[in-house]
Amino acid sequence: MNSDSESLQYQLLTWLLAINADTDRQISGNCEGIDGVKKPAAAADALKSSKQELEGKPHLSQLGEIPTVQERFQAVLKRRLQIHIENHPPLFPWESQLVDYPDYVDNSSMALVPVWVWAAQQSKLNLPIHLPEKIFQQLLEKCQALLVSSQPLGAKLVQVVESFFPNDSQALNDLAGFVLRLPYRSGNTDTSETMLDSQNNYSDLQPPQQMALSLIAAKQLLENLTVSVSAIHPVVERQWLTNVGVLTLKVEHPSQTQPTLRVRAELPTKGILKLKGDSSQVVAQCSSPGCLSVELRCTQLNQTYLLEVELTSVDQPPLLFAIIPTM
Repeated sequence: MNSDSESLQYQLLTWLLAINADTDRQISGNCEGIDGVKKPAAAADALKSSKQELEGKPHLSQLGEIPTVQERFQAVLKRRLQIHIENHPPLFPWESQLVDYPDYVDNSSMALVPVWVWAAQQSKLNLPIHLPEKIFQQLLEKCQALLVSSQPLGAKLVQVVESFFPNDSQALNDLAGFVLRLPYRSGNTDTSETMLDSQNNYSDLQPPQQMALSLIAAKQLLENLTVSVSAIHPVVERQWLTNVGVLTLKVEHPSQTQPTLRVRAELPTKGILKLKGDSSQVVAQCSSPGCLSVELRCTQLNQTYLLEVELTSVDQPPLLFAIIPTM
């Protein structure tokens, strides 16, 4: 009897424990009461449990998924850039379209693009700033065109430079008068450097400064290209530096006993020397570097004679000098 009672009590206790366990699972899973309202304690427990579960899992970046996407993106971007560059290759600043260049340049092709032989003389001028070669070449050409002109020096300077500054005629005339008073031949450049503000590059200068520098260069070029000989200075020498050597000229004034204008030249390469008067001219040439001499009868002083020096080995326009014999 007692054993049957104890067995029945054990089964009843087991059944009650099973019911309690099932009820606890339902309450923690649903977190709702009989009236359908969430119980705060159960919701907090569920939120805390979810947070712990998330914290226990590794983040996506720890799994390497984001670096993989980045590498894929970079590979795609690199490929697209390569395709764009292949279809639209970059150009040099001096190119307007794509140009195929040879793998090498031989001497014969280089000879087709000669260096301007007279440009080296700029290093002998007393300029505070170096001029671009193209501008120096244009100034020299304009100066040579005005060598036989009877205009005063100031008017020549304006005429040489005015094409570079077509809308600044008044400022150009004012600066030309100032440049005429600067003593550049003495080797003193303090005044010019102050006026040009000691810039390092022609393109960095303001237009008035570029104008002043161009006038200074034109003045010195005209002085270099004009040779005046007289009884007081019967022999005058000039030197012009070229890319193939130094050109040296010696001009002798005609005298009463020998009324002949004589020019002797030492050429750095083969060339031609030509002296022109009003109605006559004389020519001399050499097939190798060396000396040439030309003479022309001079019966009238203060007349301008034009001397042409051509270096035939470089195939470029001749350099012109104005020779003026005076009393």
